[in-house]
Amino acid sequence: MELKISDHFTYSKLLRFTFPSVVMMVFMSLYTIVDGFFVSNLAGKDAFTSLNLIWPAVGLLGAFGFMFGTGGTALVSKTLGEQKKELACEYFTMIMVFEVILAIVVSAITIAMIVPICHLVGATEDLIPGCIAYGVPLLAMQMFMYLSNSYQSFLIVVGKAKLGLCITIITGLSNMILDYVFVGVFQMGVFGAALATGMNWMIGATIPTWWFWKHQEADIHFTKFKWRFKELGKASFNGLSEMVSTVSMNLIVLLYNLSLMKMAGPDGVVVYGVIQYLSFLFASVFLGYSMAIAPCVGYQYGAKKPKELKNLLIKSISLIAVFSVMTVSLAYMGSWQLSAIFVSYSDHLMEMCEMAIRIYCLGFLMAGMNIFASGFFTALNNGPVSALISLLRTFVFQVGSILIMPQLFGINGIWSATVVAEALALVVSLAFLFGMRKRYSYF
Repeated sequence: MELKISDHFTYSKLLRFTFPSVVMMVFMSLYTIVDGFFVSNLAGKDAFTSLNLIWPAVGLLGAFGFMFGTGGTALVSKTLGEQKKELACEYFTMIMVFEVILAIVVSAITIAMIVPICHLVGATEDLIPGCIAYGVPLLAMQMFMYLSNSYQSFLIVVGKAKLGLCITIITGLSNMILDYVFVGVFQMGVFGAALATGMNWMIGATIPTWWFWKHQEADIHFTKFKWRFKELGKASFNGLSEMVSTVSMNLIVLLYNLSLMKMAGPDGVVVYGVIQYLSFLFASVFLGYSMAIAPCVGYQYGAKKPKELKNLLIKSISLIAVFSVMTVSLAYMGSWQLSAIFVSYSDHLMEMCEMAIRIYCLGFLMAGMNIFASGFFTALNNGPVSALISLLRTFVFQVGSILIMPQLFGINGIWSATVVAEALALVVSLAFLFGMRKRYSYF
């Protein structure tokens, strides 16, 4: 039986409802992980370093897609909860068209500035060609990245999370195959890895476009619309936290890379690249859950049902606590095996990676709750609180930690900086969840 965002959720139903999105986000995280695996093992350490230096710049620009996707989902879900279906369809269509226009402009500007961008991320002259070869194809296909990310949220709104999962599995598997063909067989290096990822963004955008165009009976679908810039502004403001989170995360990666280039050279960047891939993988569980639950929260808020909000909040906190412990245990006990996936060719890098993973993974105890808290307030259409949590978690606390911790503990201080930042952010997240309880009546 198809679950709907308007349902009352038990633990069992909540797990069933969120499972497709969790798996979907795990597969999406595999895009860059598979790129890293093939590039590191088949193209070499320098190519892997180039990939990790330029990727944050690409991810930084992708923040706009996340902003309109998550913020637009909150707006559309709330409008559906108010029983205004036609207006919700107009909002949806307007948001997707605007994303296409925005992506084309962003791509044109950034490709023209690719060389200065390479210098900005810390690439040396010998690494710049690799950065360009990986960065330009991905920048050229930003539109498909924006659309594919946004569609996944909107498919949940119409109760088609399983379709989103199928699309993600298809693109994930094809990305692995294309990476093997382009990087392994044709030896196209980082350009081949970028081409594989970009082509899968294209697949992930094309299938949902066809679905929303064909299924006019769905709660939201493509329709004629008129520009409503006030509502477009609301959508962007609602999704500001996700944009802040994505921008901050990629800026922090740039800061880490610059610090590691000075402290440990390219080897440090390689190890941090491995950690980031694992971080993407484990965080995707929490991101997938938060993305799936957000339309439910938005709907119940729009329908003015505080008891259902309370039900969703309490059960989510319990599940995330369990997921967090499981994630940390898996990463800590499997640190050697996880390191071997990327750098088994070097004993020195293996030793560095294993120690780094065991320290860094402790941050996952808090990260899940922080991710959920930010997404929860986004779904409540409370952009300022959501953005503040994200800004403090992914930027302010991170910058402070990366500046202080290495001075006290050397290179291990770099790996532990995120743990400190997540712990501080957890205090803020819990304070807002408790402090806003009367406003939304969920406690």
